[in-house]
Amino acid sequence: MACRIEDYALIGDCQSCALVGKSGSIDWLCLPRFDSDACMAALLGDENNGFWRIAPACKVHSVRRAYRDATLTLETEFETSEGKVTLIDFMPAGDPTSDVVRIVACSEGAVPMRSELVIRCGYGVDVPWVQHIDGGITAIQGPDCFRVLSPALMRGENFRTYSDFTIHKGERVPFVFGWWPSNSAMPKPIDPERALVANDAFWTAWSCRCEIGGDYSAQVKRSLITLKALTYAPTGGLVAAPTTSLPEQIGGVRNWDYRFCWLRDATMSLRSLVVCGHESEARAFRDWILRAAAGMPSQLQIMYGIAGERRLIELELDWLKGYENSLPVRIGNAASKQLQLDVYGELVNTWYLGVEHGFGHTREGWRMLCALVRHLEQAWKEPDFGIWEVRGEPRHFTYSKVMCWVAFSRAVEAIEKYGLPGPLERWRAIRDEIHSRVCSDAFDAKLGSFVQTPGSCEPDASLLLMLRVGFLPPTDPRIVGTVRAIERILLRDGLVMRYLTQPAIDALPSGEGAFVPCSFWLADAYIELGRYDEARALFDRLLGLCNDVGLLSEEFDPKGFRMLGNFPQALSHVALVNTAIRLARAASSAAHARKGR
Repeated sequence: MACRIEDYALIGDCQSCALVGKSGSIDWLCLPRFDSDACMAALLGDENNGFWRIAPACKVHSVRRAYRDATLTLETEFETSEGKVTLIDFMPAGDPTSDVVRIVACSEGAVPMRSELVIRCGYGVDVPWVQHIDGGITAIQGPDCFRVLSPALMRGENFRTYSDFTIHKGERVPFVFGWWPSNSAMPKPIDPERALVANDAFWTAWSCRCEIGGDYSAQVKRSLITLKALTYAPTGGLVAAPTTSLPEQIGGVRNWDYRFCWLRDATMSLRSLVVCGHESEARAFRDWILRAAAGMPSQLQIMYGIAGERRLIELELDWLKGYENSLPVRIGNAASKQLQLDVYGELVNTWYLGVEHGFGHTREGWRMLCALVRHLEQAWKEPDFGIWEVRGEPRHFTYSKVMCWVAFSRAVEAIEKYGLPGPLERWRAIRDEIHSRVCSDAFDAKLGSFVQTPGSCEPDASLLLMLRVGFLPPTDPRIVGTVRAIERILLRDGLVMRYLTQPAIDALPSGEGAFVPCSFWLADAYIELGRYDEARALFDRLLGLCNDVGLLSEEFDPKGFRMLGNFPQALSHVALVNTAIRLARAASSAAHARKGR
């Protein structure tokens, strides 16, 4: 049985990753890329769908785990009736092959251990051909080859591989699980101890570039490491999460594949990476976005594969029973073909932020942006599926129109500030028309708030981002009223819901957890409105939603106090970083003001 979502930790090599449970079991592993077929999929099924557990074979009294300092090396300590052992898990960053390294180290006593491995290709359905070799096993299935090496003796039984051994104080027993394409020669095995030293050095050097200080520097650094781990190094693309189909409601159908790159995450991600000193990652992400979006403006997608792929065909895997029986299990994502107008604004804003931070621009890049904005001259009037990617009928979502305003606003600023060529007067007029239409059509005077769509009677949490993009100043009573309406209507047990889920809007059954980034957006709004104490109190509460190793999921169930949705979620960590930065700046401004007096 899979662990609770919060009981998993992430290891990765910036090309793929694995989820390791407190039980010592890897229940999710896709190799060699984030979006490859899983070869261990017990997370979405059961042990017959693939897993790898290394754990004591005696009674365990307690389990403690943590990442090594500022790295992605996970240490899980088991205190048992026979002694103490630590399981060290990592995937060597920068390794030309795809490997998972697990080292068992004993600090007290003599502890009996068991390694149990089930490899199942094709998301847990295809049984590979397994052969024993000196020091381990190999497995082959179609395009995939695997190898497990260890000094611990391995045996096979019922299509599973076991290794039983006793480890004594001061001893270390390594295991290396490697992948390579079946049409290539078997790679040379890596030295696990040297790989550990190199992996820690890689992450320590990367983390040292973080320039954020203040009360929340440790949480910010852990979130940045997580974001780096979710970056596909060969292209610079950032996956929304490394998992698919972890449910937004246990037993529900809101189960989606997040192993792709969303354009709308770009602006928030770029800002946090640049401010924290990671400009090379920000540049790579900006460049990936511009490459992926190149083409006909009318064919712009809201998400792409990690190498810029466009075809993300959605399928259901009927052989997997789903996480805690939450069906269906999906791969691919049909929302990739939806019209979501806000991404045009996100794309132009991302480009503009890069220029503002000194990334420069090219003539061809500006021409492409102009083509997108020209397409938007008429497209902004169309209904779309909105930021929440509803599966119902398209509507005129307020936030989509706001982001269309952002597209024209940033294009106008670029022409005015940098002297770039473009139809300045026409785009100014369209910018002003969109602003006027949103203020007249999407504001409910009785509610005192902007609403999700013209004519609706409630807001949605995306309207909090109107402050981020500068649509209106924070002192405007319409903004103040919108924040109050969101507090009144969308707060549940102190956390913000995305919107009131209704079958008429999203064509799905009602009910889900609180979308974690939305609560950070409310804390950001509090900062803009000068409600600093409330912002800090909310932020501190949100930090309490992190699991024991500092990771956040997509959603949270405040009643059952458990994580929901895909995990770990990049946007949740981006939101954490951005709110921490805003709080630090607010504290610094307050300190300067006090000195001035």
